[in-house]
Amino acid sequence: MSVFNAPAFDAHEQVAFRADPETGLRAIIAVHNSNLGPAVGGCRMFPYANEEQALHDVLRLSRGMTYKSALAGLPLGGGKSVIIGDPRKDKTPALMQAMGDFVDSQGGRYVAAEDSGTGVDDIRIMGERTPFVSGLTDNEFGGDPSPSTAWGVFLGIRTAVALRSGRHDLDGLRVAIQGLGHVGYYLARFLRAEGAHVLGADVNEDNLRKAVDDLGVEVVSTDEILFREVDVLAPCAMGAILNDDTVPLLRAGIVAGAANNQLSTPEQAANLADRGILYCPDFLINAGGIIDVHHQRAGSSEAEKRAHIERIAPTLAEVLSRAEDCHGHTHDIAEAMAEEIFRGPRAPEHRAVA
Repeated sequence: MSVFNAPAFDAHEQVAFRADPETGLRAIIAVHNSNLGPAVGGCRMFPYANEEQALHDVLRLSRGMTYKSALAGLPLGGGKSVIIGDPRKDKTPALMQAMGDFVDSQGGRYVAAEDSGTGVDDIRIMGERTPFVSGLTDNEFGGDPSPSTAWGVFLGIRTAVALRSGRHDLDGLRVAIQGLGHVGYYLARFLRAEGAHVLGADVNEDNLRKAVDDLGVEVVSTDEILFREVDVLAPCAMGAILNDDTVPLLRAGIVAGAANNQLSTPEQAANLADRGILYCPDFLINAGGIIDVHHQRAGSSEAEKRAHIERIAPTLAEVLSRAEDCHGHTHDIAEAMAEEIFRGPRAPEHRAVA
């Protein structure tokens, strides 16, 4: 397996591998760019079919974190880690401690937070072995940044709906959410509070039951959720779901969700535009979580954090406006705006923050 020839390799600064036979840990840490600061990003645990899939995912995810943090105005670089394994079967405290040792070996170049397949409790266990973790500060959600991610996506949906239809309320809006885990559940809650009709799908029956019982979400099968006729499609599960097979079948006017790397290839942005579908770049509107993590590390107030997340809306409005003015694609314009920030003059040398 060659890192340099991997399709998703994008001049990454560092890619590290760790195997620990005693605990069963098999993991990869990727640092994409640290021009703006230490690379902060989630630790994902997923039963990848092989190492190539895991490498592809961690390379794409870490690159996305660079663009996400830059566009969000954060003094952070882009990094990510993945653990190969089923979080429902293979996760143990010893494995998470071993992952903490792996993170610690990077000396603060990479700082881990929760992600798909891991939670705040897992990151706390990692924190027994390293100070280079975040997203643990006690707050109304116990340090979980997922509600902040969902709030940013909600703001993105509200902004896109206003631009597309001129309406400033969401009453009766039909939104299909793929994935009702931590982020998807809170997104559904925010939408339902504004009167939206939410359709939801998830492979986890407990997630579905909770969304139905608490919020009155209409259940749709996982095979159908992407293709329902709705105002907004919100992908909140795994990435690469906007591809050659799915994009021609979409029946939503807007795509705005929390999943990372929703486009299987950059060319899908053009395909969406050709179909008249307004795409809200995922790395822009799902930045609420990393903003939350940053403010936890900085010891900021809830008001400061909230104000920072609220900036997602005007940034998205600028991207959508530029795209309309130049007949460009929202994904390309958002990436270009981020590159202006992190590829500018190198930021002053930074030290790792524990």
